[in-house]
Amino acid sequence: MFIAPDCSEGVSLTKSGEFNEEQLQQLVHDYPEALPINEIDAAFEGVISVCRELNTPAGPIDNFLITPSGLPVIVECKLWRNPQARREVVGQVLDYAKELARWSSADIEREAARRGVPSIIDLVRMRHPEVDEADFHDTLTTSLERGRCLLLILGDGIRGGVEAIFEHLHDQGALQFSFGLVEMPIYDVPGGGQLALPRVLARAPIEVRRVVELPDGLSFAEVDEEDDIEVEEGKSLRRKARREDRQRFWRDFLDVLKLDDPSQPIPTALRRGHITFSLPDTDRTAWLTVYRVLKNGEVGVFLSFRQGSIGERAVELMMDDDGVALIDALGGTARHNVGRKGEPPIDNRAFGDLSDAAIRAEALAWLADRTNTFINVLRPAIRSAVADIEEADG
Repeated sequence: MFIAPDCSEGVSLTKSGEFNEEQLQQLVHDYPEALPINEIDAAFEGVISVCRELNTPAGPIDNFLITPSGLPVIVECKLWRNPQARREVVGQVLDYAKELARWSSADIEREAARRGVPSIIDLVRMRHPEVDEADFHDTLTTSLERGRCLLLILGDGIRGGVEAIFEHLHDQGALQFSFGLVEMPIYDVPGGGQLALPRVLARAPIEVRRVVELPDGLSFAEVDEEDDIEVEEGKSLRRKARREDRQRFWRDFLDVLKLDDPSQPIPTALRRGHITFSLPDTDRTAWLTVYRVLKNGEVGVFLSFRQGSIGERAVELMMDDDGVALIDALGGTARHNVGRKGEPPIDNRAFGDLSDAAIRAEALAWLADRTNTFINVLRPAIRSAVADIEEADG
C-alpha cells in the first residue's frame, strides 16, 4: 500500500515485472545506502560503491563496494523467478570470496581501474577526506587475507527455498565471512517511478565456533598474547615491505621512462600495483593504466575511462572510427581489450621473476617503450575525438 502526499486514500502497488538483474545492479551501485547493511553487520556501515562487474578468476562480481575503513562488500543480484539463479547463487558468492582471499589491495585497484575507477582511495576521500591512504590499504589487504568481508545475496522477491539457501551456507562451513540475504522487491508507483523495499531475510555473524577433533597424541599448543602480537607485527612488516617494493618498482620505471611528448604529465610513484597517465581534454575521465602483477611478473598498459563520462564517449568514438588503425599504430602485441566497453587497446607481457635484476631491467625497458608509444598514439586521438564530440554537441 502506497500513500501519496496528495491522496486521502491508499493506492495498491503493482510489483514491477520489467526489472532485470542489470537494473538491480545499477540500483545498488547508484544507491548503496538502500542496502540494510547495518542490520546485518554494523562494521560494514557506510559502504561506498566502487564498480559493477569487477572481474575475478571466478567471474565478475555484480557489485563491489567498500567501507571508508577498507572493508570489502560483495553483492550478488539475482531475480528469484530464475530457477537457475537459486541453484547457482551459493556457489557464485563462495567462489568470489575464495578468490578475493588470495588478493591484495593492489589487485583490487588494478581490476577497479579496468572498470573505470582510477583510484579507490580518491573515490573514498570524495566523501571521507580524512581517510589515511596507508591505513586504508592496510585494512583492505588484511581483510582480504582473513576473509573479512560481507557477502550479500540480493533478490527481487521471496520464493520457496530461499531459506534453504541460507542453510546451505551453514552446511558448507563457509561462515568465516559475514553473510546476508536481502529481499528488495520493486513496485511501480502510480504516476511513474518505482519503489524499492529492502528487508533482511537472514544474516550470519562473522564469529563462528567450530569443534575440531584431533588424532590421538596431538594437542593444541597454547599461544600467549605476546606470540599473537609478534605474528601481527610480522604481517604488518610484510605488508609494509610489499608497499615499498611497489613504490620502488614505479620509481625505477619513471627513471627509465623517456617520453616524446613533453606535455604529458608524469605521475608520482605510488605504493600500488599501478600508476596512471592522464589524457587531454577529458577532465581526468580517460587515462592510461600502467600496471604490474608480481605473481607472474606481468607488466602492461591499457586505456581506461570513467563510465558515463566524456572520456568514455571519446574512447568509444575513437575506437569506432579508427580502432583498427590505432591498434596497428601501437604495434607490438597491442590488441583490443575484448570484453571492455568500446574494446580499447591493451598490451602486456609476462617476464617472470621481477626480483632478478636482469629480468626486471628487461621488463622496465619494455614497459617504458610501450607506455611512450601508447601516449604518442592515443593522446592526439583522444584530443581529436573530444573535439568532434564538442562540435557535434554544439
